Amino acid sequence: MSLVKAKNIWKIYGNDVILENLNFSMNEGEFCALVGPSGCGKTTFLKMLLGIDEPTRGKLLFEDKEYPKEPSDERGIVFQRYSTLSHLNVIDNVIIGLEFEKSKFFGKLFGKEKKEAYEKANEILKAVGLEDSKNKYPHELSGGMKQRLSIAQSLVKKPKLLLLDEPFGALDPGISLDMHELLLDIHSKLNFGVVMVTHDISEAFKLGTRVLVFDKIKTDKDFPNRYGSTIVNDIDASKKKERKNEK
Repeated sequence: MSLVKAKNIWKIYGNDVILENLNFSMNEGEFCALVGPSGCGKTTFLKMLLGIDEPTRGKLLFEDKEYPKEPSDERGIVFQRYSTLSHLNVIDNVIIGLEFEKSKFFGKLFGKEKKEAYEKANEILKAVGLEDSKNKYPHELSGGMKQRLSIAQSLVKKPKLLLLDEPFGALDPGISLDMHELLLDIHSKLNFGVVMVTHDISEAFKLGTRVLVFDKIKTDKDFPNRYGSTIVNDIDASKKKERKNEK
């Protein structure tokens, strides 16, 4: 059973074709990195996978069923910009999602449920290296620490699919490398599916088990938006990693 499957997906805004006849399938545990020129529809596709946008034509499936029409706990997302709440400390930023999951009207948990939420949050904060910073507030964190917190917020509900929209693009190179190692370590332990948009080709091959290249097959210089992008290449990056490790 595929985790995600896209069949003949088109996305059209007015006269502008963004995506054209796109086909894609991924299994549980795969790490798919999306690369391609700016404006080729990578983020548009990511929004469809999150559930905040829909195909104009074609079919999108999640675990072989109709794709959810809105975001759900089964799909987490991390953006380049941090999604932290400034008035909450680190651990409360993590448990707030669990609180609204259990108490949609009040957003608060009490007693045993509150204790269990904190236990889950502590577990994920330890995994992302923020256990010692759980009582700090976002303004006290570095950029890398804030992105670790964003990842913890997405992973605390144990999603089946994690969506990443250029999550490390705003970080310094050294911090990005640390985040790469963190993400690879967490992914190997939890084995969730990942779809990541990136402009960094080396990052795509380092992190992804597959690298999917988005581009247009046909172009029209007079009407640049007449044709949309699709997946023009699907590269098995896991084999490249195996050959590198053998050297």
